[in-house]
Amino acid sequence: MINALIKNLSILKKFLFVNLIFFLIIGTFTLIYINNVQPSLIKKKTVNHIQIINNTINHLDRLKIKFYNDDIRKFLFSTRFLFQNLDRVVFFDIKYNLIGDTDTLDLDPRSFSQRLDAIELEQIDEKNLKKKETTKKIEKKSKLSLKDILINYSNSKEFGMPYTLVQENYNQFLLTTIKNININGENIGFITITENANDIKNAIDERKTFIIRTAIIVAIVILIFSIILNRYFLKPIKNLVDYTKIIKDKSKKKTNINILKNRNDELGALSKSLDEMTNNLQKRIQNAENFSTDLVHEIRNPLASLKSATEILNDTNNKSERFKLLNILDHDILRIERLITDYSQILKDEVALSKEKMNTIDLKLIVKSVVDDFNSIYETKRGIKIEFIEKNSSNEYKISGIENRIEQIIANLLDNSISFSPDNKKILVQLNKDPHENINLKIIDEGEGFREKDTEKIFKRFYSNRPEKFGEHSGLGLNIVKNLVDLHGGTIRASNNPNQKGANVEITFPKNLI
Repeated sequence: MINALIKNLSILKKFLFVNLIFFLIIGTFTLIYINNVQPSLIKKKTVNHIQIINNTINHLDRLKIKFYNDDIRKFLFSTRFLFQNLDRVVFFDIKYNLIGDTDTLDLDPRSFSQRLDAIELEQIDEKNLKKKETTKKIEKKSKLSLKDILINYSNSKEFGMPYTLVQENYNQFLLTTIKNININGENIGFITITENANDIKNAIDERKTFIIRTAIIVAIVILIFSIILNRYFLKPIKNLVDYTKIIKDKSKKKTNINILKNRNDELGALSKSLDEMTNNLQKRIQNAENFSTDLVHEIRNPLASLKSATEILNDTNNKSERFKLLNILDHDILRIERLITDYSQILKDEVALSKEKMNTIDLKLIVKSVVDDFNSIYETKRGIKIEFIEKNSSNEYKISGIENRIEQIIANLLDNSISFSPDNKKILVQLNKDPHENINLKIIDEGEGFREKDTEKIFKRFYSNRPEKFGEHSGLGLNIVKNLVDLHGGTIRASNNPNQKGANVEITFPKNLI
């Protein structure tokens, strides 16, 4: 039940609830401790009283002191050293008459009328000195004289063992121990020892004050900590939760995520990461929606062409016309296949990019490897020679990137250049550094060049100014290259060669920062 209750509480309420439980546990043990401290301190003093009483009885027996006023007075004068740490020692005979008092050292009967406010009566076992529960409880408000107490003591079944009485008020804490005097098996009187035990009261008061003060300080600290926790941690976390709910519900409510992003702590970093992740996710969703729309539009054209060609094909018997229609069908099928293949590759790339990590790689080695692979295929097949040029061979071309994605960029650009280049032409791949240590990669071909005056358009999806054999291109290749270059923090530009035919594509990668 408690677990179910805690689960439904907020973090702040859980924090306060747990602290309350600890407070109750500590408070319970503290009360037990306080209640046990006083009896423990009283017991120590009572043990000393019992020892003094036993020594006094032994002296009375050894010195053969008669239990009369004069003999007791002389005994008190001669044995003051026994009672030097006590406030008062009083002797009574068996009939409860006062026969000796260290305060007066006379037989003034008025001393017998002194009253004690007894608030606790404890029985002390003389043999094992263990505290037992008393069978009598004297009310705090009642006032009993020593004579009344002695009478009660004489008539109790615990007669013969010492009793301790505590007199407590605002100014004093008196501890009195009573015991009958038994010599040679005969009870001849009583002895009471009283000691000012304010040190016990002070010790208890000090402990209580310390505990109360500590509890107040701890409560204030917890309160302050709770306010700080709520203001600087819990509220921002709640705002983040509200932000995620707004995104989830596609609500148009305004969020204060920008305020959280300005924090210079972990919550600020979390807010930035969450906002960037959300924006990237929304951008991907938007791109996916736009891409799907564009893809449907692009596939619709060859499908319409296929439909028309098949209808005409069924109605004509002319062989040359049928051959042309079959070429159209083949061309449109290749076009659709290429679109679907490239679209599938883009989706795979997005999934892979989310898992891959940037590393320090050598761009020179990657470029040479890709160039060698293409030369082994197209130099023999079409007579196209790809030449790698490095302006300064001593330079290192280290960048932060993903190796297979860099290979994909170079391969797509070379594939694009080869497809637009006539046979037996040359393609140049140049690598150099600018004054800022950024790395420039250029691919220059001798093909037809770009027909668009604004060459930035060629990097958009489904570039419209397409070659005649569109089945070889989906219009997505350069867009994929642009996205991968952006991923690596680079820039890509395209232009026509000024003095000759052909295109020039230049990529700039930032210097390695890892």
